Amino acid sequence: MGTKGREILGMNVDDVLSMLNKAYADEWLAHYQYYIGAKISKGPMKDAVNTELLQHAADELRHADMVAMRIIQLGGTPLTHPKAWLEQSNCGYDEPVDPYVGVLLDQNIHGEQCAISVYKNILDATQTGDPVTYNMVLQILQDEVEHEEDLQALKEDLELLLARSSK
Repeated sequence: MGTKGREILGMNVDDVLSMLNKAYADEWLAHYQYYIGAKISKGPMKDAVNTELLQHAADELRHADMVAMRIIQLGGTPLTHPKAWLEQSNCGYDEPVDPYVGVLLDQNIHGEQCAISVYKNILDATQTGDPVTYNMVLQILQDEVEHEEDLQALKEDLELLLARSSK
């Protein structure tokens, strides 16, 4: 971490690194959960759901890159083994064992809601002590809120489609 970068950090760097490495783990697991869900999905609206899941997978990978770069800027090392992602994750990994699009949407809505809580906590923790991390996390949080909204809209459309087709 650069000298001036250290001067502006008004909090314990190890605390920030711990929060960021857990978020980094979450992003990699979310990336894979979205990616594999899009590959195995089945059911109505599959194409629309897959398009959204693949876009979210790309966003989660971009978030992982952003978090990794901030960890490195702070003099830390991003988690280097996938096993550590599972061990240190805040949100975990919800294996998509049921390929039905409704189940996949529910799993990913839950994941986004967890991510929103995690990033809100990091935002609160860094608001006055680490403006660089704060601004990065704010950008990611905006994406996670949008993801939840996108997934809930798809779920609503799916439910309307199923309700109409059962009449």
